[in-house]
Amino acid sequence: MADISSLGYLCVASRHLAQWERFAVDILGMSAGQRDGGGALALRMDEWELRLRIEPGPDDDLVAAGWQFETAEALRAYILDLAMRGVHVTSGGDALTASRCVEQLFFCSDPDGIRHEFFYGPAHAPQVFRSNVLRGGFVTGALGIGHYVSAAKDYDKTLAFHRDGLGLKVSDRIQAPLTTPHGEIPFDATFFHTVTGRHHSFATAALPFPKRIHHIMVEVSDFNDVGLAYDRCLAAGVPIMMGLGHHPNDGMFSFYAITPSGFAIEFGHGGCLVDDQTWRVRTYSQLSDWGHAPPAAAIAHR
Repeated sequence: MADISSLGYLCVASRHLAQWERFAVDILGMSAGQRDGGGALALRMDEWELRLRIEPGPDDDLVAAGWQFETAEALRAYILDLAMRGVHVTSGGDALTASRCVEQLFFCSDPDGIRHEFFYGPAHAPQVFRSNVLRGGFVTGALGIGHYVSAAKDYDKTLAFHRDGLGLKVSDRIQAPLTTPHGEIPFDATFFHTVTGRHHSFATAALPFPKRIHHIMVEVSDFNDVGLAYDRCLAAGVPIMMGLGHHPNDGMFSFYAITPSGFAIEFGHGGCLVDDQTWRVRTYSQLSDWGHAPPAAAIAHR
C-alpha cells in the first residue's frame, strides 16, 4: 500500500469566522488569505495557500482532514488499495478540489463522521509567509500542519479504520487516569504517524467530549513563541484548557487554548520524530510528566 506523506491541511465548519480570524492571526500567528465565494477563510502557516480552512457551518467542529501524497502516481495507487480494502472512496469534484487549493482529490468518511481527503499538488501562495507575532515560524514542510485528536464514538472501530483501512502506523499509546472537573476518568489514546515521521499526525482517544475532535496541534520552531502565545491568550481573555506542560511520549512542550469552536488548539514546540527502523512502540502511564494542569488547578496548587 502506498504511504501517506503527511497531514497537509484541516477544515473546520464554524459559525464564528470573524472570531476565528482574530484568534488564528493575532494569537496563533497564522496569516489570512482572501475569503472565497462561500465566505470560507483560508489560513496560512507557510508557503502553502491553505493549511487551515474555516468555512461557514453550524457544526463548530472538524469536518475534513487532508492527507498529502508526494506524487499523483502514489495517490492513485493508494486509492486503488483503499477500494480493495473495502473503503468506499469518491472522487472530489472541481469545486471541492479548488476549495482545498490542490490538483487532485479523493475522499471517504470515518466512523466518527470526519471526511478524509487524499490529495496531490498543493498550491503555493505568490507572497512569502510572514507572521505578525511569531519570532520563528511554524514547523510544517514535509511534516505537515501538525496533528489532531479525535474523541472516538467507538474506539475500536476508529482504531481499526485508521490502522487497517488508512494504513497509518502506530507510534505509541497512553493509558492513564485523567483528572476532570468531575473527578478522575480512565483515559486510553493511540497515536499514529505517517511516512515523514512527525510523532503523530492523528490520535484517537476513548474520551467523552461533545465534539468530533478534542484538539488540533500546531508546532513552532522557537521555544519562546509558546510562552509568548500563552501570554497573548491570557491578555486577550482566551480560555485555557490546559496550562504549560510537557508530554512524555512525543516530547512536546505546549499549552491548550480553547478555540472559538469550543475544541482546543495545542500550541507547542519540540515534538520528536519517528524513525520506523529504530522506533519501539510503548504504552505510557501518564499523559503529561509535568504541567498541563487546568488553570484553576494550577492556581489552587500555588
